[in-house]
Amino acid sequence: MKSTPEKHNLVEDALAILWGVSFVALGLALYQKALLVTGSSAGVALLISYVTGYGFGVIFFLVNLPFWYLAVKKMGWGFTLRTFAAVTLFSILSRLTPQWIEIADVAPLYAAVIGGGLMGTGLLILFRHRAGLGGFNVLALYLQERHGIRAGYFSLAVDLCILGLSMFVIDWTQALLSIAGAVALNLVIAINHRPGRYVGMS
Repeated sequence: MKSTPEKHNLVEDALAILWGVSFVALGLALYQKALLVTGSSAGVALLISYVTGYGFGVIFFLVNLPFWYLAVKKMGWGFTLRTFAAVTLFSILSRLTPQWIEIADVAPLYAAVIGGGLMGTGLLILFRHRAGLGGFNVLALYLQERHGIRAGYFSLAVDLCILGLSMFVIDWTQALLSIAGAVALNLVIAINHRPGRYVGMS
């Protein structure tokens, strides 16, 4: 007889959102120090913040608004509410983290690879608790769950498009390092988030 996957409880989901978002916010702080760009909706918000000078958190929240319809209609209210909580917390922590930890200097390559790894790990935690950071994360999870398209590989394709646009905003060396970071981030997800590998999902 096939066993029923054990569901995460509310406390486990809340802790996962806190830890996952904190990892992503720390990775983003490394990126911001090295003036790098990440992908997905966070990358779009980061590019806009570099160009306009407006704060990342507010822009990130606004960029995610069009994706809520997809989340509700295709992924359900449970996923949508957890993702909304994660997006809201990330909008706050992305502003507070640089105040809590002062990064005097960081090698750009280290920021790209380790920062990308941190963000990938944070997103992995969120994905395993059926949450995300909105935007293209929602579409990636939908395509994996409904059509078997690996979330990590789809996200990498989207990220490379966004990072290609970043060459018009940041130095080409920073853009290339950002691509290396995107590869690191999405490899963490592609290797560790496969259908059927992890069953404790709510």
